[in-house]
Amino acid sequence: MHALESSQITKTYGHLSALQGVSLDIPKGSFLTLFGRNGAGKTTFLKIAATLTRPSGGNIRIHGFNTVEDPEKARYNLGFLSHNTYIYRDLTPKQNLLFFAKLYGITREKTDIDKLLERVGLARRKNEPVRSFSRGLQQRLGLARVILHSPSLLILDEPYTGLDAQAVEILNGILDETISDGRTVLMTTHDFQLGIRASTNVCIIDRGRIVYSGNPTDYATREAYDHYIRSGGNP
Repeated sequence: MHALESSQITKTYGHLSALQGVSLDIPKGSFLTLFGRNGAGKTTFLKIAATLTRPSGGNIRIHGFNTVEDPEKARYNLGFLSHNTYIYRDLTPKQNLLFFAKLYGITREKTDIDKLLERVGLARRKNEPVRSFSRGLQQRLGLARVILHSPSLLILDEPYTGLDAQAVEILNGILDETISDGRTVLMTTHDFQLGIRASTNVCIIDRGRIVYSGNPTDYATREAYDHYIRSGGNP
């Protein structure tokens, strides 16, 4: 069984076609980086995978669970981080994580909130309201929320956005631990070097279609990135 299986995913908004038959399988324990220009369809695909929006056609499964027919079961197996961190600004970091732990049915005995906040560098500010945090600090708390229930699949949409050097190091460490634990990562980023740092496979999406799939260390991958991302796929 794959961590994620998608077959001919389409998504339309009126006359606009955001995805045009995306089929993508991600084996368990792998790390796939999805590159694409703004508007290429990568965020739309991730939102469908994370059960936040429904596809117009096709189907997608998370560890065997159909995201439309069994969204709750699919959702429990994944953690999704996007530009919206889905945290409550009027609560403290600790209150946020305790709230989400309750949603996932995690008891205090089964999770160490303080240790998790220390892991993302927020231990000293765990009792301050989130509304006072910078974008980077909110992103750190969003990352803690995502890994709180130890999901088997992490789906990360531009997770490096707004992070300082220390936070980038923290994120890289968490990603490395995720893979070493046998879990799976699907990530988008505009940064080529960060994208291939730990990935086992790279895909490029352009105009709603997967146009390239390959090994991150292959020279062809860099050529495809330059062609589709830097030059916009123009000859």
